[in-house]
Amino acid sequence: MATVEFVFDFASPNAYMAHKVLPAIAERVGAEVRLVPCLLGGIFKATGNQAPFVAFGNVKEKIAYEQLEMQRFIAKHDLTSFKMNPHFPLNTLLMMRAAIVAQSEDRLHDFVETGLRLVWEEEQKMDDPEVFARRLTAAGFDGAKLIERTQEPEIKSQLIANTEAAVKRGAFGIPTFFVGDEMFFGKDRLTQVEEALANAA
Repeated sequence: MATVEFVFDFASPNAYMAHKVLPAIAERVGAEVRLVPCLLGGIFKATGNQAPFVAFGNVKEKIAYEQLEMQRFIAKHDLTSFKMNPHFPLNTLLMMRAAIVAQSEDRLHDFVETGLRLVWEEEQKMDDPEVFARRLTAAGFDGAKLIERTQEPEIKSQLIANTEAAVKRGAFGIPTFFVGDEMFFGKDRLTQVEEALANAA
């Protein structure tokens, strides 16, 4: 079965959108999606990259066009639950370490679905530990235990290792996708991802 590796961080609204669209692509071509939790801030630091609103903040026309393209993508894929988080940009270190914890407990998919909903639909400030613990506990996780486990050296090391490995393969931002050794960046490359998966199947 062909596999697409999805280099992922809750910090990116485009990662939310890609995550909503990717399962249907995988189903159409009989492929598997493998989430790879990485820290977007770590990728930026390692590559010298910046978020578009920082890098192009003084180019009003470009920022306006990026927003237009986002709205087009939302409309095309009927992502009516999406809301731009008023606390953006969020520091997602806690959430991404918690994703590694969830992965170690075979709950990564559930954690990602919940986290994306809380950040990009319910507009929660998930870099606040109190909000994090309360909202994740309400969603069926042990929020306090998740926070406790994010301090384990093995959890910290795994997130660093994932991030470094993604950079070594060429990642400079999120969402990034790998089909075999082929890299694709951005939600607007999902058509190419689907073609690569179909060819690899």
